[in-house]
Amino acid sequence: MRKLFYILFLFFSFSTFMHAETAPLIESFLDGAIISQISGDAGDIWVATYGKGIYHYSAKDNSWTNYSTAKGNLQQDFFYCIAVNQDYVWAGCSDGLFTLDKRTNTWMKRKFGKGAELGQWVRAVAYDPSINALWIGRFKFLTKLEVAKQKYTDYDLTTNGDAKTNNIKTIKVDGDSLVWFGTEVGIHKYNKKFEIEDTRSLQFITSRDNNFNGDGDAISPADILFETKNVWFGLDEFVTVQKPNFNIGGVYFYDRKLEWERFGKSNGLPANGIFCLARTGNYIWASVYEFNKSNKEQVGQGVALINRYTKKVTRISKDELNLRSDKILSMFYDGNNMWLGTEAGLLRVKITNDFAMLKK
Repeated sequence: MRKLFYILFLFFSFSTFMHAETAPLIESFLDGAIISQISGDAGDIWVATYGKGIYHYSAKDNSWTNYSTAKGNLQQDFFYCIAVNQDYVWAGCSDGLFTLDKRTNTWMKRKFGKGAELGQWVRAVAYDPSINALWIGRFKFLTKLEVAKQKYTDYDLTTNGDAKTNNIKTIKVDGDSLVWFGTEVGIHKYNKKFEIEDTRSLQFITSRDNNFNGDGDAISPADILFETKNVWFGLDEFVTVQKPNFNIGGVYFYDRKLEWERFGKSNGLPANGIFCLARTGNYIWASVYEFNKSNKEQVGQGVALINRYTKKVTRISKDELNLRSDKILSMFYDGNNMWLGTEAGLLRVKITNDFAMLKK
């Protein structure tokens, strides 16, 4: 544990000195819950779980609220994704989209008419504040919700006749002008200057044409992070004896021009599979896993930190974080704390000058 404190003290600088009486540096919550995704707004944290519904943490009251079938306030317990704004919370499951109206504290369920049964599976949601819209990624089709009008519009992003290019699994809003839609076999980069139906609006990116250094047969993004001049991609790993180069995983740095740089097991990461990415200051946090070719399971391998400038990689194990699991499925930085969602609960790591005192 002391090693972790020392590492984090070296890695982060802070403007405010915290007193010794403040909360513990590392705290655990929601023991036993499988944490699918974490989101937040105005100091509040919203957590989607796979099996225990939705949790809301109020920073103001330091209290948790659970929405679930057990509590009788939600008709579903198994969620894959979550997004929030000041008025609503949206959570995706295999049977559609659930929306919480914060004003009335009631949930509504939305089913989709296009895409049949698999089209109900909501795999990704992302709120786009620049246009007050929610992007909804489904197993089949992309949907845009215009929040003010409560208007839903479906889009078919199928490219080159490949149905997997219309299987949306990751959505990330890149400033006011771009949105990236990750699929099973590549990424759609959408320029909001145009309507999606306009052929100029979308660029489909794969490992061809020197993208991702031409590595692997295909790419499947698990997460994407943005800087003004750069983009970071975390890729799924899926390789077999028959297809050893199918999805090779890794973290990729892209300068938005021509430069691509890969971080993987060969140069510092504990493994090649990536669950998610997060950023604090000068560091990219990458939650990693190793894909087992025999049983096709994702074996968690903890977290690695990548210095954005020196590109040095530092590993952090579950013992250093006092985790119950090395399988970290989601991460969220709220400006003061890094929230780590695992297959066995939620962890809050406080990023403040408390680390300095522990070092002493």
